Amino acid sequence: MKEKKRRSIFGRLQRTPKWKKEEFTELEYEPTTVKELLTEMKDISELIIDLAYSAVLFDSDEIAEEVKYLDVRMDKLNYDIRMMAMMAARTKEDAEQLAGILQVAEAAESISNAAGDIANLLSLKEKTRPILPKILKKADERLFRVKVSSKSKACNQKIGVLKVESETGMRIIAIRREDCWIYNPRSDTSLKADDWLIVRGTDEGYTDLNKFLKGQLKVLE
Repeated sequence: MKEKKRRSIFGRLQRTPKWKKEEFTELEYEPTTVKELLTEMKDISELIIDLAYSAVLFDSDEIAEEVKYLDVRMDKLNYDIRMMAMMAARTKEDAEQLAGILQVAEAAESISNAAGDIANLLSLKEKTRPILPKILKKADERLFRVKVSSKSKACNQKIGVLKVESETGMRIIAIRREDCWIYNPRSDTSLKADDWLIVRGTDEGYTDLNKFLKGQLKVLE
């Protein structure tokens, strides 16, 4: 009976979304530097808006879950930086300097919260969901999702070597590899066959990149 109950609990944990597991994790202060905290907060605030719009544009609950996870992660980073500020402030001058840092952290969290609100649009009734992608498609720069074919020369090549952004104007903002996501990939990140890319740019740039990733072009032009 106990074994059956244990399996039931384990099954529920496996079905629990990643963001909710992170949300229910006990908050613990982890000593680190202000630079590291602010850098991660900046990276998340840049990426989370793109992912939120991607979730709406592609009507993807999966990407929306990633947005919620990053939103929870941002809350924890903000907690850490507030704890650091309280522990570091000993004089009025210290407090004045730390106040500016806390304002930056608060701005980053506000961006994260806004992205979470965008992703929550997917919880609206089905009749309203198809309208949102039509609105977003009117933007000069758009978000696209494209798959890397095994026939493409991009396979096992680094993004920097391929010069994706300089040749097409398209920026790769995220990569889905099987069940894992690579956020804000760097120039030394390699592309693999069957990777799904979330990219941002113009229709013209997407056309060239799409042909290359499908193996219809040998090189980017």
